[in-house]
Amino acid sequence: MANPPGPGSSYGVAAPTCFRHPNRETYVSCVRCGRHACPDCLRSAAVGQQCVECIREANRGLRQAAAPFGGRVAATPVVTYTLIALNVLVYIAELVNQNTVINDWAMVGKLGPFGVADGQWYRLITSAFVHEPPGSGISITHILFNMWALYVVGPALERWLGHLRFVGVYLISALGGSVLFYLIAGPHSFAFGASGAIFGLFGAYFVLAKRLRADVRQIVLLIGLNLAITIIGHNFIAWQAHIGGLISGAALTAAYAYAPRANRTTIQVAATVGLLALLVAAVALRDVQLVHAVRL
Repeated sequence: MANPPGPGSSYGVAAPTCFRHPNRETYVSCVRCGRHACPDCLRSAAVGQQCVECIREANRGLRQAAAPFGGRVAATPVVTYTLIALNVLVYIAELVNQNTVINDWAMVGKLGPFGVADGQWYRLITSAFVHEPPGSGISITHILFNMWALYVVGPALERWLGHLRFVGVYLISALGGSVLFYLIAGPHSFAFGASGAIFGLFGAYFVLAKRLRADVRQIVLLIGLNLAITIIGHNFIAWQAHIGGLISGAALTAAYAYAPRANRTTIQVAATVGLLALLVAAVALRDVQLVHAVRL
């Protein structure tokens, strides 16, 4: 019969415990700090195992991965999905109350008591979220094509540019399309749709693909095909918005893509603000022109 170990024997030494869970015995320790840790508090490393505290401390010193043209890498294209969701929600609102949504949000220069010239500048952006209702014009294919195009090119652009820059290109493209329509089309012309913003994304994709030395043949074919459709259907398509969006999106993206690394963010912000100011000035001048024409 064996006698139980006494206090002075080696068997009387208490077993080591996890530094985070004192009630758990463990003989495994972290290769970095040497503290004992239970399996729940250890992670496999290149050599041995490290505790979660050491891993957390090491991650603090790591730089966030950057997108090719500044900003953080957009692992998930949340902006693209959000824009698609917003367009779909507005379309559902149209189905519920078609006349109110279209009349209040569509792009129109001046129609008596309402229009951009009457101070309703919000129409320059809201019109990019309104589409043809069922049973009129090209019907539901209007929103289906635009959302399909956004789903196809949006994620890649968002990964290249990052969330904020992608938002900037989309909204400036939408605004640029509305502004050119406002400048060229008649004061009582009526238009709506995300096509200006989509054409802006086409232009942005072409610029970035060229900058990254990627194959641009498919995007050139897509742009050419849509421009051909625009020209053929100019009597019922707001071609001004398409061209305006294409130019605005390509111009802003070029500023983003070719900005030198040393002052990249500053130049990109300046380019965004500068293009926005140019578009605002164009709208203000057109406002004065239309108001003056009405008075005469």
